[in-house]
Amino acid sequence: MCGRYVMARAVGDLVAELEAEADASLELRASWNVAPTTDVPIVLERLIDGAVHREVHVAKWGLVPGWAKDPAVGVRAFNARSETVAEKPTFRAAFKSKRCGVPVQGYYEWKKSPDGKTKQPYFVHSADGSLITFAGLYEWWKDPAKEDGAADQWLLSCTILTMASPPDGELATLHDRLPVPLSPAGLAEWLAPATKETGPLLEAALAEAWDLAAQWQLDPVSPAVGNVRNNGPELIEAVTL
Repeated sequence: MCGRYVMARAVGDLVAELEAEADASLELRASWNVAPTTDVPIVLERLIDGAVHREVHVAKWGLVPGWAKDPAVGVRAFNARSETVAEKPTFRAAFKSKRCGVPVQGYYEWKKSPDGKTKQPYFVHSADGSLITFAGLYEWWKDPAKEDGAADQWLLSCTILTMASPPDGELATLHDRLPVPLSPAGLAEWLAPATKETGPLLEAALAEAWDLAAQWQLDPVSPAVGNVRNNGPELIEAVTL
């Protein structure tokens, strides 16, 4: 699964790495302890006058489907299982036409001690510090309590897809679920707004995921990351066990 991650890139750096564009007024809050229900950057593609535009937007982490009566639904929908994403009512519409990438600098996972009494957090990240982009979905939800045209009438939200962890290796010892990473080429395919055959698209993403994840580095970090109130670059500094 993925329930806590790091995104502290400046807008300009994020746009450059993703080869995207962003509104001049877009603001991102650097965070070394991103938690569900907070605002996060996503990257998506739209067809505008026949041309594809790759854009960075800010969305609430926890997908709220268009039919939801209350946005609180998103609290439980920050991850979507790849095995059931095509059938689950919360995700199936977004899977067909609203796919996005969720860029991260790394994510946290907790490993149980042999006696099961404590958990050690690890920061999972690319060895060279480059961005990892997870396969995600996004949705727009209209608040019926707001007047038409109100600035806050529409809520943009997102979720991160997960899959089974590799059967062996260090990642397998952390958790049985893995957020689905995308290569640059895989991201381009995943985002393509004209693609309607989502089954093969998902299969292609899953097929390369374990190889991409095998290149990640796992560093033990301070237990301080367990408290969402703690938020600073010291959280990703490796500690000696």
